[in-house]
Amino acid sequence: MPKLKTHRGAAKRFQVTGSGRIKRRRAFRNHILTKKTTKQKRKLRVSRTLVKKCDTPGVMRLLSGS
Repeated sequence: MPKLKTHRGAAKRFQVTGSGRIKRRRAFRNHILTKKTTKQKRKLRVSRTLVKKCDTPGVMRLLSGS
């Protein structure tokens, strides 16, 4: 049986913290930033942890490669 690979799309989007929580980046911060207010862009800068606990096992499965 070959080794199982990490889901590369998930690896680029999520990061596991030291306490085991999953960190993610906020959406809507890539392009068309001219029409967004400074306040809106500042709030999008901050990365967040996954809010839904039910999503965590699925993301962990993608990151661990099992």
